[in-house]
Amino acid sequence: MSGFKFDVITLFPKAFELINNLGVITRALDKNLIDVNLHDLREYGEGSYRQVDDKPYGGGAGMVLKPEPIYKAYESIRKSPKSKTLLMTPQGKVLKQKDLARWSTLDQIIIICGQYEGFDERIRCIADEEISIGDFVLSGGEIPAISIINGLTRLLPGTLGDPESLINESHNNALLEYPQYTRPPVFREMKVPDILLSGDHQAIKSWREKKMLERTIDRRNDLISNKVNNNSQKSDVSEKETK
Repeated sequence: MSGFKFDVITLFPKAFELINNLGVITRALDKNLIDVNLHDLREYGEGSYRQVDDKPYGGGAGMVLKPEPIYKAYESIRKSPKSKTLLMTPQGKVLKQKDLARWSTLDQIIIICGQYEGFDERIRCIADEEISIGDFVLSGGEIPAISIINGLTRLLPGTLGDPESLINESHNNALLEYPQYTRPPVFREMKVPDILLSGDHQAIKSWREKKMLERTIDRRNDLISNKVNNNSQKSDVSEKETK
């Protein structure tokens, strides 16, 4: 059985050497749960200099990625029936955990790493979705691409030793994860909460749920607002359907 395929179009394939030292991805590669194929955009460049960018029409700073090399690289990739193409760009929608969960049901993700000096607008036509990892600008799409490979790989069956470890992680249920502690019970006068040492599993569960809510309100109150708004919209739809 073949693993989940990642095909990445990039000007800087060496940037992805990092994934060989990331525990989750390395284990998935070793188990053939994933297959990461790098497509060096320079190999599809034009002329003897393998040109991949050019000056923008109308003037402006920087260089713009040309459409021809990216289209050639994209068309060289064998597509799975269950495949999506992502374009990494700061203009895209911000990546959410639910996006990773949605893509984990596919067989293949093709990632085009944009360069943030810009790319020809016609490149957008081959992307199913445009993705950003935050409201900031990096020099290229390689780090965002690695983030997607890492986050999505963790969700694939057989990747993690204990699948239950995913259940209460931050963003999986619109709340941030509860505080975690391990031995020793006292470190530099900082004590592990007594409830976690009590052995009362129901009380521990209640404490964790409370802490998840408190932490989310304190640090990411927007997540609470989004959850309330989503639930309200669902209720409105249900009311309309029953009328």
